[in-house]
Amino acid sequence: MTKPPARKGARPLLWGVLVLSAAANAVTSALGVNLVLSTVFGVVTLAAGIALVANYRSRR
Repeated sequence: MTKPPARKGARPLLWGVLVLSAAANAVTSALGVNLVLSTVFGVVTLAAGIALVANYRSRR
């Protein structure tokens, strides 16, 4: 089985999205900002984490 070609910029971008969205989620939750906005940041954080795991598993 052949491995897919590596995308060099995907992992750092995903890590950046993960960190920024997690921080934004924490801030919006702590300040009591609109629940919808906090939920959106949470979903983005979850999606970035899932994408990082999928990227890791595909490169193994």
